[in-house]
Amino acid sequence: MRVVLAEDLFLLRDGLVRLLEAHDFEIAAAVETGPELSRALAELRPDVAVVDVRLPPTLTDEGLQCALQARRDRPGLPVLVLSQHVEQLYARELLADGTGGVGYLLKDRVFDAEQFVDAVRRVASGGTAMDPQVIQQLLSRRAAEDRPLERLTPRELEVLELMAQGRTNAAIAGRLVVTERAIAKHTANIFAKLSLEVSDDDNRRVLAVLAYLDRGR
Repeated sequence: MRVVLAEDLFLLRDGLVRLLEAHDFEIAAAVETGPELSRALAELRPDVAVVDVRLPPTLTDEGLQCALQARRDRPGLPVLVLSQHVEQLYARELLADGTGGVGYLLKDRVFDAEQFVDAVRRVASGGTAMDPQVIQQLLSRRAAEDRPLERLTPRELEVLELMAQGRTNAAIAGRLVVTERAIAKHTANIFAKLSLEVSDDDNRRVLAVLAYLDRGR
């Protein structure tokens, strides 16, 4: 699996390169600026891009904008964004086309190598990997203005949050220490209460939930 990595801090960039290579990823390019990222994504056509939001020369949202432009040029290009803070606008832009293959992780909340590697693989395969704090903010915003969320039980809200992070029924069941059948029942109730179309495809289901939470922004 070929990766283009963009991170302006040398030590972090080098550490990510070593980590990904140790887990059998091929680093097609490891760059530190926005223009370098744009060229690498256009010329190398990687399987996934791992991108810091803030890159030179602007050190604002250069990395994100380069990644979004690359997805416009190549729809469906998997992109995992790394950020220091929760910025709902960034999450919104990533989710805007509804095609999946996106992730948003906070740098200081990636606690182990396996968590990060799993996120890269999930995004590369067309899934999602959203930091729980991003999901909590989307949930909080929707709950303040949306009656349907009030109809969910505490357990259903818990399942909804885990689902929106990109977790499968099996993963949610393991996290909550219940059966997959119980989770399937909860997800069916959630979709019915929120008037969402039911799907057996995990990625489509997650995208439907994320689109719902992001609606009306």
